[in-house]
Amino acid sequence: MPKSAPKSAAKPAPKRTTTYQPATIRIRIGAGENIAIGQGKADLLEAIHRTGSISAAARDLGMSYRKAWLLMDEMNQCFRTPVVVASKGGPQGGGAEVTPMGLEALTRFREIQAKAFAAIDTDVKTFRKRLLL
Repeated sequence: MPKSAPKSAAKPAPKRTTTYQPATIRIRIGAGENIAIGQGKADLLEAIHRTGSISAAARDLGMSYRKAWLLMDEMNQCFRTPVVVASKGGPQGGGAEVTPMGLEALTRFREIQAKAFAAIDTDVKTFRKRLLL
């Protein structure tokens, strides 16, 4: 007579050990059919400002040079004056510079984000009390 498999006791669900994740708000400011600036483009502007290079900024953000260039080009087309100016490579290499318009756009966008997060902070804390954390 074959042995039957022993009955397994139901295992309790593992306790969640997730780390605190802040609320996410995706703010995008449009210009016609295009997005003039959003989180990704703001991050790209910061990286270009920090590195002085579109390719270095792309590497820092884990994106292709082509994607970074297309995002930068779209931003430049949305604003009255360019937000980034790039110079072609040569003996000294190329580079990119965030213009005063780009720095202003970045500063204002980060201020808008901060205001939005501050506006929902109390509601998010109340909501989190109902979550399994």
